[in-house]
Order: sequence, then structure tokens, then C-alpha cells
Amino acid sequence: MQINPPKNSIRGMSESAKIILEGKEYDLPVITGSEKEKAIDISKLRAMTGYVTIDPGFKNTGSTKSAITFLDGEKGILSYRGYPIEQLAEKASFIEVSYLLIYGDLPNAEQLEYFSESITHHTLVHEDMKRFFEAFPTNAHPMGILSSMISSLSTFYPESQNPNRSIEDIDLTIHRLIAKLPTLAAQAHKNSMGHPLIYPNNDLSYTKNFLNMMFGMPTEDYNINPVVNDALNKLLILHADHEQNCSTSTVRVVGSSQANLFSSISAGIAALWGPLHGGANQAVIEMLESIKSSGTPLQHWVDKAKDKSDSFRLMGFGHRVYKNFDPRAKIIKKAADDVLEALGIDDPVLNIAKELEAVALKDPYFVERGLYPNVDFYSGIIYRALGIPTEMFTVMFALGRLPGWIAQWKEMVEDRAPIGRPRQIYTGANARDYVDIKNR
Repeated sequence: MQINPPKNSIRGMSESAKIILEGKEYDLPVITGSEKEKAIDISKLRAMTGYVTIDPGFKNTGSTKSAITFLDGEKGILSYRGYPIEQLAEKASFIEVSYLLIYGDLPNAEQLEYFSESITHHTLVHEDMKRFFEAFPTNAHPMGILSSMISSLSTFYPESQNPNRSIEDIDLTIHRLIAKLPTLAAQAHKNSMGHPLIYPNNDLSYTKNFLNMMFGMPTEDYNINPVVNDALNKLLILHADHEQNCSTSTVRVVGSSQANLFSSISAGIAALWGPLHGGANQAVIEMLESIKSSGTPLQHWVDKAKDKSDSFRLMGFGHRVYKNFDPRAKIIKKAADDVLEALGIDDPVLNIAKELEAVALKDPYFVERGLYPNVDFYSGIIYRALGIPTEMFTVMFALGRLPGWIAQWKEMVEDRAPIGRPRQIYTGANARDYVDIKNR
């Protein structure tokens, strides 16, 4: 099979593209997004030509049209529903941003009050779920626990499994999920520590309630530092959505089968668990701890990172999407500095982090290659300063990403997206006959 012409066979990016296969020409529509992004629509390519495209990792394939998040890695732009991330992180609460992502606009005072109160009303989880915690091994990773617990919520709310629910029923499921995930996350942490569980406090804000459930004790009041609370609010906002990444795509694909929201989010949590995705900030701290325990000067590790023949890589520097700078990193760097100052932290590991940051921001090797400290670097610093165990870092990521996952799932349902079903190019054996075992 020959494709002609062999080079530049796709052209005409203004209104349509022309592809030439086996001497036949086919016109494919070009879609232009609201930020002037362009895409060739190949949704009917197989029906027209019998061909499919192959794109490992889907790096060049748009799986959907979405009105939720815009990301421009070349220019360092991130916006939710048109609002710059810088403005939202500075002025909004995480609950406001959650409403924005899920429902499309910032809430007015009445909408925000209803949304907040509804979430507060559903923060408790069924007491029977305590038995699930007791069944997990004492060293179970909290992401495995969280994914399992979120999936199990669908069994406590069987009505959520009906794909033809009303808008009111869907909203109730959404509010329950936003309310209960922090409770389950904090309980996973307490359970791993062997500490008594702290129940939600309806008098506290979303972030303060989570901090209280994480670090509070039944016999004493937990003093919530406003600087810490502000940093957590910013971190959750910065992580709230990031376009069609691995875990978000997972939520959409699972949801496309009409799986319930709890199960879809559980799958997203499992995808986020991977070290190439949500585990990056945990990898940052583990790298810093390795540098400290080695006893070798920091410059030794910097030199190793520059050596292309060396497998060592600095975790938390650069980004696969942002080519110049990560707009989230600029915001959270200040929050990290504020937290360290407010808490008076003197931690040798975090001291190494600050030294490494100073090197990366000035060294021409890192500057020229855009290997700046990213959001994972600074979030790892903040979480360690707060006393959050490294295995809980990805749970914190999931807590922030939840409204984005929900928004993407909701958009997929409302758009009546077809079930996800990627194609493949088969490279296995050709047809062959079965041979009886005694003749093999």
C-alpha cells in the first residue's frame, strides 16, 4: 500500500485539509478553537478511507472539544473557563473555583452559599466504612485506599449508578463527592498513623476542615495557621484542572461507558497514582532525601544532572507541557516561602531544596533549557513543611484535581460523548491453525 505524495500530504489548514491516499484525495474539516488552536477532524477518516491514524500516547490527538481549561505551554498560560490562573489563585477560594469549573461561571453570593452549605451537609461518611479501613494492611498506600473508598461510595448511593438521572440527582452526587473525598483522605492518613479519626467540623471552611481532620486530636483544639490555610487553598486551585492529562482522560473514558461518577473518579485516582503523573512531588522529596543521605556536596548532583550519559535526573524541574515556565510555579513559590517563614522550619532536606532552587534559577544550563522549578517542586516543599507524609502527597494532588475531574465528566455526559474506543495497528502473528499439544 503506497501513500502519495510521500511528503507534505496534509495541507490547507485554513478551512479544510486534504489527504492523499493511494492516489485519491479526501477533504477533512479543520476545527479552530476559541484561542485559535487548530485541529484536523479525522472522526470520519476510517469510514472514508479505511485508514486510521497511529499516535502513541495520544500526544498529537485531540480526544474531545472542551470549554473548561485552556493551556498554552509555549506561552506559559493556564486559565479556567477564561479566568487566568494567577487571578483565581490570588482572589478566589477553592470552593469558588470548583463551582466555576463544574458549572461554567463564577457563583454569585447566593449560589456560593448554597454550594458551600450543600457540601458541608455531606461531609460525613457512613460509619460502616470504618470496617474497610480496618481491612487494609497497616502499610497500605493511601492512594490505593482512597481509590477503593471512593469506588465503594457508589454502593452506599446505588441511585448514582443510574445513567438516566435527573440534573438534581447528578448535582447531589457531585456535592457528596466533593464533600466526602477530604474526609476519606484525612481518615486514610489517621488510620495509617494509628490515630483516632477526627470527624468533620461544619463551622470550618473547606480547607480548614481538612487541615483539622488531618492534624487535629479529639482532646485538644488544632490551631490552623492562616498562612498554611492560604497556601493549601492556592495549591488546590493550581491543581484543580490541567486539560486532557492522563488521569482526566481516564475519567472521561471510564465515564463514557456510563459508569457512575464515583467509579470514574476512582479510576482517575488510580491513574494519578503513577509516578509519571501525580507522584512527581513525592519523587522530589525522595530525591532530596537521597541527596542528604549521600553526604556528597550538592554540586556533585548538579553535575550529574548535566551529564547526558548519567541516568540521574533532577525531579521537579521543567515540565512536559510548559516549555518556558510553569505559571503555577511562580504563584506557589511565594506561598512556599511564606509557609517556611511562618512556621520557622529548619529542615536539612528543605534547606537542600532551597539551595537547589537557587542553582537552577541562575545556572545557564538550566535557564537555557527551561529547567525551572515546577509546581511539583514547590508543592513537595509545602507538604513536607506541613508535616504531611510523602505517601500522602499524591492524595493531596487528588484532592485538588477532583473538581476538574468532575467538570470533565459532567461535560462529557452533557455532550453525549460516544464510548471511548481507540483503534490499533495489529503487529502479531498471521492466521495459523491450532496444533494439538502432543504434536507441539
